Amino acid sequence: MDTIFIGKNVDHLARRDIVELDDKIRRYQKGEFNEESFRAFRLTRGIYGQRQDGVNMIRIKLPFGRLSPMQLRTIAELSEKYASGNLHATTRQDIQLHYVKLVDTPQLWADLENDGITLREACGNTIRNLTASPYAGIDPDELFDVSPYANAMFKYFLRNPICQNLGRKFKIAFSSSSSDSAYTFMHDLGFIPRIIVVDGEEKRGFKIMLAGGLGAQPFIAHPIFDFMPDSEIIPFTEACLRIFDRYGERAKRHKARLKYLINDIGVEKFLELVHQEREAVSLKSYVVDLNDFEETAVPNIITKEEVVEVDQERYERWLLLNTYRQKQQGYFAVRVKLRSGNMNAYQARALSTIAEKYASSDIRITVNQGVLLKYVRPQFLKMLFVELENNGLSDFGFDTLTDITACPGTDTCNLGIASSVGLSVELERLLRSEYGHVDYMHHIKVKISGCMNGCAHHSIANIGFHGMSMKVKGLILPAMQVVLGGGPTDNGTGTMGEKVIKLPAKCVPDALRLLLNDYADNRIEEESFNTYFVRIGKTYFYNLLKPLGDIDEVTQFHLTDWGNESIYTPKIGIGECAVPMIDMVGVVLEEVKETLNKAKEAIFEEQWVDAIYYSYTGMINTGKALLLTKEVPCNTQLSVINNMDPNFIENGEIKLSGTFADLVLQINKEKASKVFADSYYGHALSLFHKAIDYRNLN
Repeated sequence: MDTIFIGKNVDHLARRDIVELDDKIRRYQKGEFNEESFRAFRLTRGIYGQRQDGVNMIRIKLPFGRLSPMQLRTIAELSEKYASGNLHATTRQDIQLHYVKLVDTPQLWADLENDGITLREACGNTIRNLTASPYAGIDPDELFDVSPYANAMFKYFLRNPICQNLGRKFKIAFSSSSSDSAYTFMHDLGFIPRIIVVDGEEKRGFKIMLAGGLGAQPFIAHPIFDFMPDSEIIPFTEACLRIFDRYGERAKRHKARLKYLINDIGVEKFLELVHQEREAVSLKSYVVDLNDFEETAVPNIITKEEVVEVDQERYERWLLLNTYRQKQQGYFAVRVKLRSGNMNAYQARALSTIAEKYASSDIRITVNQGVLLKYVRPQFLKMLFVELENNGLSDFGFDTLTDITACPGTDTCNLGIASSVGLSVELERLLRSEYGHVDYMHHIKVKISGCMNGCAHHSIANIGFHGMSMKVKGLILPAMQVVLGGGPTDNGTGTMGEKVIKLPAKCVPDALRLLLNDYADNRIEEESFNTYFVRIGKTYFYNLLKPLGDIDEVTQFHLTDWGNESIYTPKIGIGECAVPMIDMVGVVLEEVKETLNKAKEAIFEEQWVDAIYYSYTGMINTGKALLLTKEVPCNTQLSVINNMDPNFIENGEIKLSGTFADLVLQINKEKASKVFADSYYGHALSLFHKAIDYRNLN
């Protein structure tokens, strides 16, 4: 491995992260680092194992999808240098690069950080990329721009010790208005802007949505507060994370999301615990500094207007479907449709140049895997369209029926069961040729996930599909589960689609055609697809589609997946959407050692809150390691706290001056200070050494 070059623009925290990654990779390759520990470490640095051996997907964390033309150009160049040359936009407003060698990741990260882009906490059991409406700041219906609040939330929790080793991932979204274009209803925490008037003065705040989620069992989030002052949302979020960290499941990964904790204990109990925890959170309020956010500047365009030749019919169709009238008079946003969220490095560079010539420097990756350019003057729209067309980026129909959302699926992901990208290519071809003219194309969304986990949001599609396999006449075929009736509603919440039927993947185009034709023939006036689905009923659609799956003779056509020529064989690896739980005593104790080193560093830097939480985590995980030696269940932090005293303290095997519970839960009783941080760290370090001694003797 070569020496890493870290540019002068990289701050000291990111520099330390990059050096640590390089060191861990070297140690791992020498066999000095456990496989599972290394996986947990690299995931929180955005490095995700691929289906293909020896290469990785790199998830680039772009808070609320925002990046500049310079940053987009940098990513394009790095995609060619270290990856496949393809940029994949995700439904969490990230960009992913594929086929990156592990040894190249520290330098790739350093090159990104030099332009202000991070990989930190892009994957793993952390707060994932924080998303927001791409229209924030230009939405005619918004009460205020949520971007500064999303940015403040991101900065506050990045590297925050309370969310470095959660039981599972945690997702947060901000919508610009009650139309909920960021889908807060399917997030762990969602925020929708509100304004109230108190004594004649407007006060900003948010409606709060709690514990939504997709996956095999999708849950609609609970609306818990109609108005929370904007100064309280960050302390409230911190308290929620601390309760989730302490009470959330850790042994059964499929039950470790916040939605399951809420399902078990109830919303009222959870909010009661959060209320109690807020007393322990050091900040009772956090006023977001609106000046600490670089607002989107109106561009000073020096480009001269030119007369250009276009296909007028195609241009007018593009204007109708791909432009958006901003709340700022005289400006439009341009929405760039990316097929399956993909653009090559050449296209990305071209797009960055187009943004510099005609738009603002505030580019947004959208939640439907596209790109949004802001502040385009109407006289430049035709010139911009021509440049997009010259670079293969002028597909019309952004966020419509013909704009299918699809995850990478079996192309690169370990969990992919059937091809989502291959199917999306075929369905878009069908939709463009047969349905591109329909008047309801704005209102129907089609989304395809390669597995049930739902990275492409199939559960909130009007027409969704997720990858499966099925046996027909003794042969295994690639298949898709049909899911109907999902999506946001007009009241700021949403519905989850219903599973209707499983069909061979090669039958899906005919299924989509049947569904659309049936809707066109039988809907009532302006009836939406979801209203139509509810009115007609699930059984009707099952019977409508069932004949497609009744195959008399299985041919090679059915045995091959979309986009593939070889015979289909199910190949499902170990998914890395969240790292598996580590249950080896030595590995856990090694992690405790690193956690306590971070506590010590935080004390040195006078970061008392961070030091205290690192010490807390160290004590919990020391208790976990001890309980594992006796095979005592420790699937939550609370179970560790409850089980340590009867198993180790009361019988004198580990000697403390009081109970383990009282020692650990000082975190909820003492205010953050140098005295408490020093004392708490000392107790954590002492407990760790006692655990090491116990293990050596036993």
